[in-house]
Amino acid sequence: MASLSALPLPEFESLNSDAMWKSLLIAHRNLAELKGLCAALPNPDILVETLAIQEAKDSSEIENIITTHDELYASQADPSAGVAAKDVQNYLTALRAGFSSVKDSGLIRLETLLNVQAEVEQNRAGLRKVPGTLLRNEATNTTIYEPPQGAEEVATLMANLIDFIHAEDGLDPLIRMAIVHHQFESIHPFYDGNGRTGRILNILVLVREGLLDLPILYLSRYINQTKPDYYRLLQTVREKNQWQEWCLYLINGISRTAQNEIELINKLRNLMQDYKKRIREDLPKIYSQDLLNNLFRYPYTKIDFLEKELKVSRPTATKYLGLLSDTGFLKKQKIGRSNFYINSALFKLLTTIDLSNS
Repeated sequence: MASLSALPLPEFESLNSDAMWKSLLIAHRNLAELKGLCAALPNPDILVETLAIQEAKDSSEIENIITTHDELYASQADPSAGVAAKDVQNYLTALRAGFSSVKDSGLIRLETLLNVQAEVEQNRAGLRKVPGTLLRNEATNTTIYEPPQGAEEVATLMANLIDFIHAEDGLDPLIRMAIVHHQFESIHPFYDGNGRTGRILNILVLVREGLLDLPILYLSRYINQTKPDYYRLLQTVREKNQWQEWCLYLINGISRTAQNEIELINKLRNLMQDYKKRIREDLPKIYSQDLLNNLFRYPYTKIDFLEKELKVSRPTATKYLGLLSDTGFLKKQKIGRSNFYINSALFKLLTTIDLSNS
């Protein structure tokens, strides 16, 4: 196969079109609204927690790592959780580690991506050094793409990619993100975990570029709901250097995702206000802001979480959750050996977003 070209490419000149600038204008406007809305939230950590958990699940599903919400939330407190749930939790840890690194340094180093991949896969295999990696069609087992094979070429292309991420060349940051994502997936630098690491890289680029202050815009659900287009366009660029449709696909995904997250945040804020009002009216003796925060940080909460975060005794935490369940704020459900208390309204809000035709 022909070697993968280093960045930048002359074909990028074709991205200067009316369709591209229109899409960029809408995407930047939606991102700015989302960023401002998050800045105005009194407790943005709740949003980060709830959206990051959903992102971890959606991203893992692209790799056919399927876990139910029951398994996922149970795994937060149960070390014996199933393999799929553990994979999702590893993704969540990797996301947090990558975000923290970029916020602290303002840079996306090779070390950043190595650490992200190490958390995703729970190994330190590093960049590929042994040839033989091929991307195959799962249905037919035919080879659809052969990434760079030699260790030196992989390392050189990754160094070039890091330089491109930090280049001061006037390129729109959303176009940069789309190009970076394609190049990373085409280099396929790791033995495993490339897809999940690449999707974390998307958010890291947005944060580094100052388009977001929090890791709260995730494209995994959009990719899941438009998966045939995602893989088709990846391959079209590799075979024909047709970058515009690929970039428009991801930029439109950013717009749709930002729009939906703006709607979600407004609904989340309204739902929290409703819970706050009704709990204060129905259960005034147990209401506190910390309690409300807990109910919206974890769609599935449990006695241990309440005990730790509210700094109350186990009997008190048990009493609180029992009262909230009895009055309909939560639904009690046994998962494995533990009782969880589900905020059904929040759960429905987080899991019913459709980005395929937004």
